[in-house]
Amino acid sequence: MSEQPQTGHGFLGSGHPKGDIGRRVAARRQQLGLSREDVALRAGSAPGYIEYLEEKTATPGMGFLLRLADALETTVTALTGGGAELAPGIGVAGERAELAELGTDQCWALLGTHGVGRVAVVTAQGPAILPVNYLVSEDRIAFRTSPDAVPAEAAGTETAFEVDHIDDAFSQGWSVLAVGGARAVTDEEAVARLEGQAYSAPWAGGDRNLWIVLTPERLTGRRILVRGAPGQDLPH
Repeated sequence: MSEQPQTGHGFLGSGHPKGDIGRRVAARRQQLGLSREDVALRAGSAPGYIEYLEEKTATPGMGFLLRLADALETTVTALTGGGAELAPGIGVAGERAELAELGTDQCWALLGTHGVGRVAVVTAQGPAILPVNYLVSEDRIAFRTSPDAVPAEAAGTETAFEVDHIDDAFSQGWSVLAVGGARAVTDEEAVARLEGQAYSAPWAGGDRNLWIVLTPERLTGRRILVRGAPGQDLPH
């Protein structure tokens, strides 16, 4: 019996990006040198469903996942991201990988409007790097913290702020590094503007009402590209 795309909470509409399961399925299929038709035949499914699974955000049932894992000579745990609690980067290096420098516009595009990044500070105990929720406003990076928290020590110093993304499925990723002066925001109107732009309360919870703004004097980035991986067009 073939699997067909479902509606409702199991599968999202066509406007959504690929899901992690689909990316892992595509990666494993390519490692084995199989076509979608090959996988469909092995799993007792329709080729169109394998394409749907790889290209859309989907949540297949356990019965199909068991058949799919067997078809791909792997485990359900591997397909569903059972190693999610492990540090990123556990995959092996991709073939024909290249390290590309990113331009300033590319760096800002990857920073986006918000996310989670890491701020570097120097404390009495030595250097420290800590994750913070951030937002981008007028070519500046802003984050909230508590006045007595370690990230607050970035205020009044030149500091570094780093954001990255690791794609274990294809052993590729990117990183952006911003270096510049950081300051505490004390102007009430400026604070109100940042509060209005904040997409979320800090994940760490608690009373974190001190805004720190970093103005990059140097913005650099690098990307690991793997030829043949989805979404990667390398210059020749």
